[in-house]
Amino acid sequence: MFERLTRRLGGLFKRLSGRGKLSEQNIKEALREVRVALLEADVNLRVVKRFLKGVKEDALGAEVLESLTPGQHFIGVVQRRLRVLLERSDARLNLPRPALVMLVGLQGGGKTTTAAKLARRFGAAGRSCLLVATDTRRPAAREQLVKLADLIKTAVYPREPFVEGPTATALAGKRLAEAQGHELTIVDTAGRLQLDEELMAELVEQKRALRPQGVWLVVDAMTGQEALNVAEAFHERLELDGVIVSKLDGDARGGCILSIAGGLGLPVRFVGTGERPDDLDVFRPDGLSRRILGLSDVIGLAEKARRVYDEEQAKKLEQKLLKGGFDLNDFAEQLRGIAQMGDMSEIIGMVPGMRSLAAGADEDQLQRELRRSEAVIGSMTPKERRYPNIIDGSRRRRIARGSGVTVARVNQLLNQYRQMAKAFSGLSGKKGRRKLKSLGLDPRNLGGELPPGL
Repeated sequence: MFERLTRRLGGLFKRLSGRGKLSEQNIKEALREVRVALLEADVNLRVVKRFLKGVKEDALGAEVLESLTPGQHFIGVVQRRLRVLLERSDARLNLPRPALVMLVGLQGGGKTTTAAKLARRFGAAGRSCLLVATDTRRPAAREQLVKLADLIKTAVYPREPFVEGPTATALAGKRLAEAQGHELTIVDTAGRLQLDEELMAELVEQKRALRPQGVWLVVDAMTGQEALNVAEAFHERLELDGVIVSKLDGDARGGCILSIAGGLGLPVRFVGTGERPDDLDVFRPDGLSRRILGLSDVIGLAEKARRVYDEEQAKKLEQKLLKGGFDLNDFAEQLRGIAQMGDMSEIIGMVPGMRSLAAGADEDQLQRELRRSEAVIGSMTPKERRYPNIIDGSRRRRIARGSGVTVARVNQLLNQYRQMAKAFSGLSGKKGRRKLKSLGLDPRNLGGELPPGL
């Protein structure tokens, strides 16, 4: 996601760093490149124009601090504007108990698999869920939802072939959820290959009958610039409460998130990042803006870690986040956990100092790099792993010989460790707790809970 955009912006920032100062001319040149990068990422043209206007105003209207290079100043301006654009869609999810949510969208957008992922996620947070199939048109739509429900061990209705229409089926599912005490009902509605009046009338009827607490549009990330038009059409008739972007693990360029956030200001609730039931992440504007610009995403890394670590490991990560003291033993543990968290290139891109490893590398190459890093740490003494600052030149040469790598590779690993330790230290203390809370994470519950509202 956004790899091409990240590479383009990274190259631009490097070139700007070589300039003595920012001028109106080189800002104009930079904006032209940002425009091309955003359009290549399938960001809607209206959103691109509005975004660039804000960047230009900020870049020309602010002094470059003596401590910053022109490149650093410009990347700061772009990041602030990206955050502003994305945070227009940032609304904390606060569903009551019980609640009913309708998933709507075009056929093939991923509604059915997303419904199961939502049930998995909310179920892990302690909410009893019922999945309701109402797509009477797509062949095997109900059967697909039943299979997914059985896979994640979640209740589903109806199990038998449809005998009623979509609205009647949905109402029957709602009554069943109330009778059985389910705290969340997720209704998987029908879609079409394209927008039409018949589809919209059916969905409007269902909404009027169900009175849901949420109507969420599921949109395929590969829809690109057209995603904004689709969202506008659904929003006009159904008054959407949020958007879920699916299939970000595919060939999507990711621009639909920026398009919807910047064009409609609708909350992007979740993003689908893979095919597994657990591959649904809470959307966090700050994390996405950092990753677009090639920066680390420690909060996102911590959230993914919570899903694969056992309780003891998760508690240990919590202590490191909140109290500092992150050493090379902890770094090695994080490296070992990366392979369990899903797409390695995505995960490594979140790790401070390690994004360059993911650029152009396949899974086998990344596995070899991680094993090599573990070998370097394994060649250190317990004291060196606990107190990395004592590793001087002679120790680095000994570690390099013991692990079969160059001294430069040892230096690279130590630099990666320092960047991760620095990022973790930024989450300790009162300021760190405030930052975690601002991103929807409760510092008291990092050991195993999901963000509030889930």
